[in-house]
Amino acid sequence: MKLVRWILGRIILLLNAVFSPKGVKRSAEEQAVIDQKTQGLHLYQLPACPFCVKVRRSMKRNGISIGLRDIKAQPEYLEELVAQGGSRKVPCLRIEDGDQVEWLYESNDIINYLEAKVA
Repeated sequence: MKLVRWILGRIILLLNAVFSPKGVKRSAEEQAVIDQKTQGLHLYQLPACPFCVKVRRSMKRNGISIGLRDIKAQPEYLEELVAQGGSRKVPCLRIEDGDQVEWLYESNDIINYLEAKVA
């Protein structure tokens, strides 16, 4: 089963590279406003996870740049996700607003949140 997941993951990454979406063209000032709005956001993810790819593609399409935290390559992010978010499930968006932290799971919810944030 592990081999099948590995092969499917590589296929997903290849298709994502070949059919990568175009990003939004904005002025430097507009992009700076978007970057300011998304400053406290971090996406906990796995590179070959199809739902994580879906969120990253939406981010690219909308010109959103937030911190990506790979829970497999960096075990400290996995520990943080489980301890603070409550689950190992990815993708997960960590939303910092002042001293409050919210964890948002589900790719569609994350995409909707990000699109509303940059609107």
